[in-house]
Amino acid sequence: MTLDPKIMTAVERLNYRVTVGDVAAQAGLEVNLAQKELLALASATSGNLQVSETGEIAYVIPPNFRAILRNKYFRLRLQEWWAGVWAVLFYLIRVSFGIVLVLSIVLILVTIAIILIAMSSSRDGDSRGRGSFGGGFAMPRLWIMPDLFWFFNPNPRGYARSHSHARGQSDPDGMNILEAIFSFLFGDGNPNADLEDRRWNYIGTVIRNNGGAVAAEQLAPYLDIADDHSNDDEYYALPVLTRFDGIPEVSDAGDIIYRFPELQSTAQAQYKQSVPAYLREMAWQFSKAKSGQIMIAIGLGSLNLVGALMLWSLLGDGSIATQIGGLVGFVYSIFGLLLGYGIGFLGVPLVRYFWIQQRNDGIAERNEKRKVYADEVNQADTKLQRKFNYAKQFAGQSVVSQQDLAYTTEKDLLEQESERQDAIDAEWQQRLNSSS
Repeated sequence: MTLDPKIMTAVERLNYRVTVGDVAAQAGLEVNLAQKELLALASATSGNLQVSETGEIAYVIPPNFRAILRNKYFRLRLQEWWAGVWAVLFYLIRVSFGIVLVLSIVLILVTIAIILIAMSSSRDGDSRGRGSFGGGFAMPRLWIMPDLFWFFNPNPRGYARSHSHARGQSDPDGMNILEAIFSFLFGDGNPNADLEDRRWNYIGTVIRNNGGAVAAEQLAPYLDIADDHSNDDEYYALPVLTRFDGIPEVSDAGDIIYRFPELQSTAQAQYKQSVPAYLREMAWQFSKAKSGQIMIAIGLGSLNLVGALMLWSLLGDGSIATQIGGLVGFVYSIFGLLLGYGIGFLGVPLVRYFWIQQRNDGIAERNEKRKVYADEVNQADTKLQRKFNYAKQFAGQSVVSQQDLAYTTEKDLLEQESERQDAIDAEWQQRLNSSS
């Protein structure tokens, strides 16, 4: 069994008693999909349906429905387990790029040192030089800035804090350097990954704030509209009509507004909710790492690339690697990977930087267009105000009250019929008593 997580989240936010319109507006889902998912959720968790006298339906879902689903369906337990495993795997993937960079630098510098020692020994030709390969030579200590302990400490506390002023790292709860390297390379994800969810949530909220009836101009600030569209062409409202089962209504003056009966039905009285004036896309950020961390990443990448180029010149045609063998021979065999990683480490962020600039230009343009549409709504002219007034004629809210139910699956049908007949008899008796 597969249920849309947005449905479950919407049910929780709406206090477990909902209508299709409640969920569709809250989650921004198509009305038909919301109805299908609610039926499946109610069936799987032994929820109940409450039908009002006017035929509207409210779904009552148990508050512990997630636990019920986990116990009932192995696939859901597996999904939750995998979500936890993936969080660990993704962290390891993120830090692996920094680890590879450090290992690449160490390999390159150590190999360069070995080659230089071997070349010096070959020139000197004395026993001390030849003995350098047997351990008699004390290799100078290579200091890789900053030191490796600080790199591999995923949450630098005591050690990093004591070096924070010298390192430029003063936030122990922020990214560590390995995470910052990944952020420098690939960024921190799409800041507008939830754009469509926000879009339809805003539109559903706007419709409900206006009693389920709106003009197309009230939807425009949340949609992407082509530049060449005519002011009289309201084609952009069609996706909203399709998603929320809207119905167009035309006035005698030729004004068109859109009514959404499903969004007028609610399980509890709805009040106007705050919603942004227009849909605002977030600008892409090159990296959330601190400037000091980015400078370290650039410095290490540069050191890696310069070291690889220096090693390239020393290796030449590979004869020295054949003569020395060992680590030098191994590094020579993977040198293409080391050089490619060094070029990519600086090349990928450079390309990404220019791509982000272009992307943000488009985002700023779309945001400005939506803001213009929002200003038109806020400063409505006479014609637009007339459309708003016409829409208000169709505005309304139908609450599926607990007191006005015609039927509920929480009780047996015969029992409900008996209670209903008792209520009718009591009402008639009260009328007779009052008339006499």
